[in-house]
Amino acid sequence: MTTATPVQRKVTRPRADALRNRERIVTAAREMFVEFGPDVPLDEIARRAGVGNATLYRNFPDRDALVREVVCSVMDRIAEGAEVALAETGDAFAALERFVHDSADERIGALCPMMASTFDHSHPDLEAARERVEELIGEVMERARETGQLRSDVGVGDVMVAVAQLSRPPAGTGCLSADRFVHRHLQLFLDGLRAPARSVLPGTAATMEDLRQP
Repeated sequence: MTTATPVQRKVTRPRADALRNRERIVTAAREMFVEFGPDVPLDEIARRAGVGNATLYRNFPDRDALVREVVCSVMDRIAEGAEVALAETGDAFAALERFVHDSADERIGALCPMMASTFDHSHPDLEAARERVEELIGEVMERARETGQLRSDVGVGDVMVAVAQLSRPPAGTGCLSADRFVHRHLQLFLDGLRAPARSVLPGTAATMEDLRQP
């Protein structure tokens, strides 16, 4: 009796130029979503990325897939920035500051409307990216509280609301003109998070679950 030999499957990896094209598309899409909103024509995104329409659709079959990739890539980058800051300094509040300022640089305020309404929130890629950010910032804030750096009456939801609001205006021509104020105002907010608290906040600390309530 002859034993069948397992079939050796050849794993095909994306070519370097294909990966570069995908990265160019995502970068161009993020820029144009910020400038013009999520309804910008896909052929305009392909033109800015320097690729053909066929290349764009080969990577992203529809608008939802492209928007989702942009949002996931943004969340991954700001999470990585906070992780690097924490690893380099061991300072939890410095990692929180890095997260807040990186979020503004990534135009979270302009991308928030797309996160809220454009595509399927239950997609596993989106859920994984979102959970990574929420867990990381929750851990960073807890460590900052334990070391006496962060006031005790704020939650992850408070930080996310402030970042989204202070990094506005939303997508459109007003974004670039407000740049000179954004990091200044975010730093004022961050200074207000430091312990000891100088005031009593009304209400209770906001959680991410609070923000998801209709």
